Amino acid sequence: MRYTGPKVKRARRLGFAFTDKDAKILQKRNFAPGQHGQSRARISEYGMQLREKQKAKINYGVTERQFLRYFEKASNKQGVTGDFLLQMLELRLDNIVYRLGFAATRAQARQLVNHGFFEVNGKKVDIPSYATRPGDVISVRENKKNAKYMQVQKEILKNFKSQDWVELKAADFSGKVLSSPTPEQIGNLIDTQLIVEHYSRI
Repeated sequence: MRYTGPKVKRARRLGFAFTDKDAKILQKRNFAPGQHGQSRARISEYGMQLREKQKAKINYGVTERQFLRYFEKASNKQGVTGDFLLQMLELRLDNIVYRLGFAATRAQARQLVNHGFFEVNGKKVDIPSYATRPGDVISVRENKKNAKYMQVQKEILKNFKSQDWVELKAADFSGKVLSSPTPEQIGNLIDTQLIVEHYSRI
């Protein structure tokens, strides 16, 4: 199941900021919640691997089953499994919507996609996990451009700077996937090698 628990607590427990709000909290309280949160218990190798997987799952808003499917696909490719895993997660439609600045969080992006706000290459897509590809054009559907949310977002988009592997055309409420991202391009803070090691033990 997708994580639905207390958001700030999960960030403190994993020591990872999933949102800007989390980052502010972690600056002040960078330790796990609870009575013994500040104790520095040593984490086992398995525990570190599991924590990285949890960070990735929660960060991209995917279920255990979805995550395993992504990993299996990545491990069947020739190359660095962790990099392929990250690319597939980043190329999800909900993540692209987030990367283009149409939503403040991935959870919000997922909700907008579910509500039919976007189209890919001119066709409506309301599946958050839809796999985009380099060259795909993602646009706000014509009948959603005048929605109150989008009118507010229009002002935010004027000053939004997207990552260099996607291109935002704020005036048109559209964007394009330019390439499959590298870990360096997205500023990855998740150790995907630990995730690979975790699944190799199962």
